[in-house]
Amino acid sequence: MTHPVAGLDDVVHQRSRLGVLAILSSGDRVEFGYLRQALGLSAGNLSGHLAMLAQARLITIEKGYQGRRPRTWVTITPAGRQAYRDEMTVLRSLVSLADAAPFEPVEPSTDDAVQVPSTAGPPAVEPPAVRTESGVRLG
Repeated sequence: MTHPVAGLDDVVHQRSRLGVLAILSSGDRVEFGYLRQALGLSAGNLSGHLAMLAQARLITIEKGYQGRRPRTWVTITPAGRQAYRDEMTVLRSLVSLADAAPFEPVEPSTDDAVQVPSTAGPPAVEPPAVRTESGVRLG
């Protein structure tokens, strides 16, 4: 029997791509700018993740105009919806395994402790503030 982690899909599991699929799975089509803002990604970074998801046929990308403004809309495909569901199933099984495992906190042994010498040195001393002829304070 293999461990559930073997069922994770590398294309889907990456945090940003999983976020894209999570957002898309609950909607019809989503505008690029919304995804960028919601996931906290740069336009270039998001574009790279969308290209990978599109190449895997998990999403479609549609470019067009809303009024005079160019827009990019992203839609999840049936394969993308299934890949997202499969990923959630694997993640749930991992959580179940973790919940079923007994939790035994491990106390560090003093014998195993590594002594690290302090390299901090003496505390830094701030130089006194100096006023210039124009009254500007430096420092």
